[in-house]
Amino acid sequence: MAKTTSKNENLNKANKAKKDEFYTQLTDIEKELRYYTAQFENKIVYCNCDDPETSNFFRYFAMYFNTLKLKKIITTHFVYSDMFVEGMTYKLELDHQIEINSEGVFDLSEMKKTILKENGDFRSKECIEFLREADIVVTNPPFSLFREYVAQLVEFDKQFLIIGSMNAITYKEIFPLIKENKLRLGYSWVKQFKQPDGSLKAMGNVNWYTNLQVKKYEEDLILWKEYTSEEYPKYDNYDAINVDKVAEIPKDYDGVMGVPITFLDYLVLCRFVWVIEY
Repeated sequence: MAKTTSKNENLNKANKAKKDEFYTQLTDIEKELRYYTAQFENKIVYCNCDDPETSNFFRYFAMYFNTLKLKKIITTHFVYSDMFVEGMTYKLELDHQIEINSEGVFDLSEMKKTILKENGDFRSKECIEFLREADIVVTNPPFSLFREYVAQLVEFDKQFLIIGSMNAITYKEIFPLIKENKLRLGYSWVKQFKQPDGSLKAMGNVNWYTNLQVKKYEEDLILWKEYTSEEYPKYDNYDAINVDKVAEIPKDYDGVMGVPITFLDYLVLCRFVWVIEY
């Protein structure tokens, strides 16, 4: 009975994880990555949450290898623990541009393939060694593991450009990174993802997170409204004024303000302090 229960638990975990699978469309990757071209020169890119044969992240970097002047691409194939048999997972490495047809098909024989001993999970010992070698990590990690995933990138001091829910900003593990300028939002939003069955799923409030240079944060946020106690009431339990809209941040108030989360999409480096309930 104990063995049956254990097996069922593993299957339940696997089914839950599979519901976390959302595949990023190539158009969304192209829309965001165009802002960072110069930052990829002579870099090793690691896509550690991507099946090499189906990942649009891998396709993007393979297609634009020369344009980005990359040094190498690494990607790893993942298999759920309950399905894993040694020899099923592998690492692909590419150090040159390849041809990909209009249907996204390419020749795997042009790449170096290495069979993995583990299941390809980004937390496995093998994948951590690949992470050590990489310069920049670019992928769409499982939303349910976002905290753990970002913590690993920070621990190994890696540059990254990843996709996550806007709600992650409020996580107690994530918000301090934003305040310390170790994490910032990218340029675009991702509205739809492909699911394993091929259908599209609309998603709200999904954006890019990165520690690469984001030029929009070097621009000034122009403030024009003046502070009045009537228009900007204070919180009952915190010494800060409430500001409903980013456009209405008063230009002449030097105290603490509570601003909308969308403020982070305008400017991260500034003199304001944000009030966010964890």
